[in-house]
Amino acid sequence: MATYIVGDLHGCFKEFQMLLEKAQFDEKQDEIWLTGDLVARGDDSLACLRFVKNLGEKAQTVLGNHDLHLLSTLLGIKRVKPSDKVEPIFKAPDRDELQNWLRNQPLMVQHPKYGFLLVHAGISPEWDLSTATQCAREAEALLKSENYANYIAQMYENHPDHWDNNLQGIDRWRYIVNVFTRMRFCYLDKRLDFTCKLPIEDAPAELKAWFELDNPLFKQQNIIFGHWASLMGKCARPNIYALDTGCAWGNHLTMVRWEDKQVFTQVRLGS
Repeated sequence: MATYIVGDLHGCFKEFQMLLEKAQFDEKQDEIWLTGDLVARGDDSLACLRFVKNLGEKAQTVLGNHDLHLLSTLLGIKRVKPSDKVEPIFKAPDRDELQNWLRNQPLMVQHPKYGFLLVHAGISPEWDLSTATQCAREAEALLKSENYANYIAQMYENHPDHWDNNLQGIDRWRYIVNVFTRMRFCYLDKRLDFTCKLPIEDAPAELKAWFELDNPLFKQQNIIFGHWASLMGKCARPNIYALDTGCAWGNHLTMVRWEDKQVFTQVRLGS
């Protein structure tokens, strides 16, 4: 049995299938872990959702910001962006089933055998592993609750940008979700920044990538994330893996086989 981890699919279903074929993925024996953002921008988000869902226990994804945005549009909270190409999901006979499956996915998971942490955007530089785990479970419980639409409707804010264990209610929820699904840069005092989307080398001096800040967890733990396509898989820390390589933006899809760290890639096909 092999363990594969793949970066953000963003609806690039054909490329995903070609990548699995290259790696000789066996859905009966192997398992695949996904960094989230299964949907939006690529040509077949519906097929991506169905395929991952139908793999059952052989697949584990985390929620990304585009996955949450899809939930908000399905709920009528946000408008659909034509560029996301998700209209087929709205017309699908299994729409409700897919919607409920998606909202029940975690924000962070740890592999039971290899111990790596899988997240979409990152882990707060202000958290240790215990806090990160607790926060993920708190936010996931709200997404699984009957009132989840009320929380999703209130998540579209950039504050609070600093962690305080005494945060409560929607402020606590919003910080947790923003960390796991939206974070890229932080200030040197570890506050979150959501304005800068420049390459790391061009960012202002007062900003650092979240994984560049001082946190013992970032040195001790293998962490795998997606979200940040402009990194193109480059991360200065050898134990932190950036797997979003911008397939939906004309680049390629990246997958790693964990046992031997072999990397498989598939370039974006012409639309």
